Amino acid sequence: MKKAKYLDKDEMELAKSIEDEEWVSDLTVKEKKQFEKYARKSLTKQKRINIRMTERDLKKIQAKAIEEGLPYQSLISMLIHKYNEGKISISGAV
Repeated sequence: MKKAKYLDKDEMELAKSIEDEEWVSDLTVKEKKQFEKYARKSLTKQKRINIRMTERDLKKIQAKAIEEGLPYQSLISMLIHKYNEGKISISGAV
């Protein structure tokens, strides 16, 4: 189990018990499929956001997106996704 800094002792024990499959679902197959459908739909739902940045940064992002052959909005979204998944970090970048 990956140790998260933000979990307290009780939360760590709960996370370990879940990873060790100590929990058993009491959902019916039909209920489970319905909840999986809800989860899939909520995870794939796109939301619009507005963000302010310098024109210089925007131009650089647009140029890099052209180099990669994708829309700049997709590049920004991809960077945010990678950050959320822990694949890129901003530590030391500020």
